[in-house]
Formats: sequence, C-alpha cells, structure tokens
Amino acid sequence: MDRLIFHVDVNSAFLSWEATRRVKNGGEDLRLIPSCVGGSPDSRRSVVVAKSIPAKKYNIITGEPVSTALKKCPGLVVVQSDFRLYKACSKAFKDICREYAPAVEEFSIDECFMDMSGTKLIYPDPIATAYELKDRIKNELGFTVNVGIGRNKLCAKMASDFEKPDKVHTLFPEEIPEKMWPLPVGDLLFVGNSTAKKLNEIGIKTIGELAGTDLKYLKDQFGDKMGTQAYRYANGLDDSPVKEQPDDPKGYSNEVTLEDDVVSTEQAYRILLALADSVTSHMRKDRVKACCVAVKIRYLDFKTRSHQRKLREATDVSGEIYEVAKELLGELWKDKRPLRLMGIELTDLSDGSEPVQMTMFREEEQLKKEKGQKLDKAVDSLRDKYGSGIITRGSLMDLKNGPGGRG
Repeated sequence: MDRLIFHVDVNSAFLSWEATRRVKNGGEDLRLIPSCVGGSPDSRRSVVVAKSIPAKKYNIITGEPVSTALKKCPGLVVVQSDFRLYKACSKAFKDICREYAPAVEEFSIDECFMDMSGTKLIYPDPIATAYELKDRIKNELGFTVNVGIGRNKLCAKMASDFEKPDKVHTLFPEEIPEKMWPLPVGDLLFVGNSTAKKLNEIGIKTIGELAGTDLKYLKDQFGDKMGTQAYRYANGLDDSPVKEQPDDPKGYSNEVTLEDDVVSTEQAYRILLALADSVTSHMRKDRVKACCVAVKIRYLDFKTRSHQRKLREATDVSGEIYEVAKELLGELWKDKRPLRLMGIELTDLSDGSEPVQMTMFREEEQLKKEKGQKLDKAVDSLRDKYGSGIITRGSLMDLKNGPGGRG
C-alpha cells in the first residue's frame, strides 16, 4: 500500500488568527493592510513574529526588530501576541483534520501531518479531498491554510511550502526532479543557514545537485548522520511515521533574553524564580519529575556557561528547583559580569516512583516538600482556570522581564 501524507500549514498563522478575531468583531482585516504581530517597539527583544502580505512590500521580514520595521513603514499596525487565542485556533483546525485522517501529528502550533494511507475507498481523489479540507477550514474558521500532499512527511511538508496562500500542492516521486531539485539547497527541510553555506562553499547550490552528490563525500564533509540525512532528503526519501502521540520529552527547559542586562544577584534570583516556576509547571502537567537541574548564563560578549547538579531524589516542586538553581548560579556567576540571557533545564526525568533514601532530617524535609507541593497545586489550579497571568509569586510582582517560552 502506498503511503499518502498531507501536511497542513496555516498561512501567517498568528497574524491570520488575530485578523479573523477582529473581522468577527467588526474590525479591520489585518491581512489586507501593512501589519505584523510583535511586541513593544521600545523592547530590544521585540521582533516581527508574523507579517501581512502588504507588509512584505515594505521589505519587512520575520525576525527583524519591530522598531526597524516601523522605520520601513511608519503606518505599520503592530499587534501583541495572544497565545490563548493561538491555542484555541490551533485546536480548531486540527480537530477538523482529525475528521479526515486516522492519525494526525501536531508538528507545531500551526502545522500538522495527516496520515491518509489506506483511505482510498473513502477518499478516492486525494487532491479533491485536500481542497475540501482547505475550504472547510477557511469557511468554518475564517483563516486559510496550505495543504501539501506526498508519499512521506518530507515531501508533503516541502509541497505545502510552495506558492502561498490558500493553495494545495503535490510532490509525488515523479515530480521531485521538476518541483524540488531546482530549489536552492537551503530550502530543503532541516538544512539550516550554516549547512547551506557550507554546501554552497563546496559547490552544491541546488537540492538536485545535493541529490546527485556521492554519499561517501557527504559523510566525509558532514559526518555519517547528517550526510546520510541530507542525501536521503534531497532524493525525497523519508520513512518517519506520523505520530499521534509525541515522544516523551527528554527534558524541560526555559530561557530568557533580557531586556535589561542583569548585574545584581537580586535581579538574577527573580528571573531564576520565574524560570523555575514556568518550567516546573510544564513538568507537572506531564506528571513527571526531574533528577538533574542545570543553569545557563550568557554574557554580553555572547560567551555561554552552564552548570548542573544531580539531585538526591526526583522533584517537580518549584521551590526546590529554585533553591538548587540559586546555588548553581552562585557557583557559575562569581565574576558578576552583566548577563544578557539566563536559563534553566531539567533532565533525567522519571515518574517519581523510585524509592527515597531516608535521612535523619527526612521528616523536616518532607514537611517542607508538602508545603511546596500545596503551593504549586494552588498556583497551577488558578492558572488553569483563569490564565497564566492571574497569579504571580510574591517576589515576581515587580519583575519587568518575564520568562521566554518553553524550550
């Protein structure tokens, strides 16, 4: 049986979702005017996350500072991110996808893979089915998607990235030489800027040239794993399955690039608490605990240092992680040079069922742990009910620099 994979990708997701909400409320359609999703122009961390097609005419690019974008287009409408809205819209379009496919894999908040293999009797014309799916999402939810169709996830994903918006594209094996091989090698999935640059330096400019390169030569240049993957992808080969359930995470991390350089221990502790609070909440939702805590810092010269510690027993308590993180920071940041980034990573995961070694202070430790667990439970409950901004731990109330997203 031939595999049949769809890749569904929302066009300019964050901007489209905000535009759809505004149109429903009688407002202006952001997709029809120069606009972008970003943050405050006064923040050095604020960048263009998504942009409208009219904004492209001003050479506004994703990832550039909002302040720079405003210089290019003084009339640019800048809207703030709203992750509660994004989560709801993401669920809505993926729910429609699940009506068609036996298995749907969430690739990101605005993308998913659909395994349509074996559905020929139900959907004899896959292209017509893709158009039906695309149009349903547009008519029922108000935003557009691209649908890519291929025999594997790679080709479906590459196809969905062809001409946008609101399109259906195919990339079957016989179409690869015409549709994929002429593209720049940097357009190949998972080929980053540095890899593309190195490929260009050795004379490989297009995906087709990469596909025709000797595999041994690629292994010599990039190592066995990377060389083999690049060769296979360039030839349209990919046997990875569509996974309904994601693999168990190997760790949880969170880091923040700071608006103001951190120069005092008090500042650093506040940020560490915010990071510990955020990363442990994700871990508790997944019902796992960590046995290893790591702290990362980055100086103004971009030099990065990290330090980790193995715990005596696994924990998901914010306060315990915070206390360990403070000790690690003290050992790591003795020179007190200004910091531009801080992060926490929790690894060596378990379900917390391992036996615990008893100590003479065990009763006191247990009472402290139970107190921390009760506090975490109360905070998590309030946030689940009213949103993440409803409650902030006391020493974070005056913290201007909130943490970044989950790593």
